[in-house]
Amino acid sequence: MAVQARNMATLKEISMRLKSVSNIAKITKSMKMIASTKVTKAQRAMEAARVYGNSATALYTHAETASAPDSKDLVIVVSSDRGLCGGIHSSLAKGTRKFLHEHPNSSLAIIGQKARAQLQRDQRAKIAITFDGVSKNLPTWNEAALVADEIIKSGVQFDTAQVVYNQFKSVIAFDTVTVPAHSLKSLSESPKLAAYEVEEPVLKNFEEFTLANTLYWGIAEGNASEQAAKRTAMENATKNADEMIGKLTLTYNRSRQASITNDLIDIITGAMAI
Repeated sequence: MAVQARNMATLKEISMRLKSVSNIAKITKSMKMIASTKVTKAQRAMEAARVYGNSATALYTHAETASAPDSKDLVIVVSSDRGLCGGIHSSLAKGTRKFLHEHPNSSLAIIGQKARAQLQRDQRAKIAITFDGVSKNLPTWNEAALVADEIIKSGVQFDTAQVVYNQFKSVIAFDTVTVPAHSLKSLSESPKLAAYEVEEPVLKNFEEFTLANTLYWGIAEGNASEQAAKRTAMENATKNADEMIGKLTLTYNRSRQASITNDLIDIITGAMAI
């Protein structure tokens, strides 16, 4: 009787765990489908944003804009408030720490709770400004422009902004990259731009415009990378859940078979005793 009770308890535990894992598998499958839809939309938004980012990069190249060796950098980390997307935020934090190690005279502006949570553990003193709730849906240029405006109005002193973001490579790959967005001082000292008489208000407006463009580019690339990483993470989670369901089903069937066998042995033993 003790063996029978133990077998029944084991079967109940396995059944409950099987039900729990099956429910998790349903959730991860649904999340994978949602992420797949979002990846397509995010890629379209990213392609539009690349035009803005490439235009700013092209101007810096043609104007030969560069940072001075002793320049003060503002590292703008582009992450998000969302998780369940693999190691995408950890990669950003790692890339940021590497840059800070090479350029200690830098401060931080962090977009998103995830990167902030990781970087404030050891870089709290360098954090100048943070942003939450950015790009809850598809990124927009207006949203990036608001962030750029807040950074400039915050009074943080910097010669060059270094935008750290995850660059979308494919639905299964991304690279953490750093792209510069130069300040008014760096722009005014550009060798080829200095040949023209550009008024300071125009350069000031251009500083804000190029920073917004670069941020929009980084946010859109990061969003596409995040959605792709989330899709991959949910696909892997679903695959692992399906494997666990298979193993638990096999264990349940074996335990049930053992329980039936023990019941038959008890019946036969009782009949023989009579």
